[in-house]
Amino acid sequence: MNTDTLFRPFIHPKLELPNRIVMAPMTRQFSPGGIPDDSVCDYYRRRAEGEVGLVITEGTTVPHKAASSHVQIPRFHDEALEGWAKVVEEVHAAGGKIAPQLWHVGVIRKPGEGPYPDFQTVSPSGYLRPEKKVLEPLSTAEIDDLIAAYTQAAVNAKALGFDALELHGAHGYLIDNFFWEGTNVRDDEYGGSLVKRRQFAVAIIESIRAAIGEDFPIIMRFSQWKQQDYDARLAQSPEELEQFVTPLSAAGVDLFHCSNRRFWDPEFEGSDLNLAGWVKKLTGKPTISVGSVGLTEEFIATYREGTAEVAGIDELITRMEADEFDLIAVGRALLANPDWPKLIRTEETDKIKTFSKDQLTELV
Repeated sequence: MNTDTLFRPFIHPKLELPNRIVMAPMTRQFSPGGIPDDSVCDYYRRRAEGEVGLVITEGTTVPHKAASSHVQIPRFHDEALEGWAKVVEEVHAAGGKIAPQLWHVGVIRKPGEGPYPDFQTVSPSGYLRPEKKVLEPLSTAEIDDLIAAYTQAAVNAKALGFDALELHGAHGYLIDNFFWEGTNVRDDEYGGSLVKRRQFAVAIIESIRAAIGEDFPIIMRFSQWKQQDYDARLAQSPEELEQFVTPLSAAGVDLFHCSNRRFWDPEFEGSDLNLAGWVKKLTGKPTISVGSVGLTEEFIATYREGTAEVAGIDELITRMEADEFDLIAVGRALLANPDWPKLIRTEETDKIKTFSKDQLTELV
């Protein structure tokens, strides 16, 4: 198997990478008090040493009291920034590039969770999922505060020397709460049609771009599926997908990170293109694909069954050679094998270890 396509440099006016392999963002909850410590630094450095082209950190929360659902999820403000500065230094020293994933968990946060248990969870319309209202809707003033929180986090990312930033707009968290009609039934400028449901994200991107300038790369992660509903879809057709992504692109997104549970799944009937392939075709922007790379089971099955065996990457190579997408994010395979890219490049695939959910209990 010729894997050269994975090890082509990625050249973008704002971001150059030595290869096409990205570390997918994965929540770990190993930052005491929300502050990344030396073990977190070592964790990310090992992936850079293992030849990951771009490390995207686990979700790290913007400066808003309802952003986090656990005290050990890393924060991206105040005293936690010193810890992140050390992470950046370690990754760069190993020759890597790194981007923080800026995150607000939104309505997924249960009452009393996180470092500010008395602070109210937030949601665009108060819905956890369709027909299950658990909160009051956000006011426009509160939405303005949230936009400011994302913007400050982006300013922090650039100041700390990160190479890019990613906005987490997927999987049923806050930005996705606005995207999805199941959790957004607002009748103002932030809700209603698919076009209006994008507006919160557009406002965040425009505010960030105004604050950090044109030269710093913004990655936008989004998904069709939600943790509240794996069958949910923001766009039912390529035409709807184009309506959704085009304004995000125009607002200032440089790369789209398109989350699938399995990267080989076609997005729409009549085409083999996955979500990342469609977004690249519709926007002309580079895309990152993701989903069960190098493993036999998607992540939900892993939690049920306990393990995911090593699988070949022939299908990935075929799609990369066809330029369906530009970069591939690897998740659980990199938890089990910090040097997964190096093992692929040197054809030492016999050394690749099986992923087990037990590996989630420690930073390796």
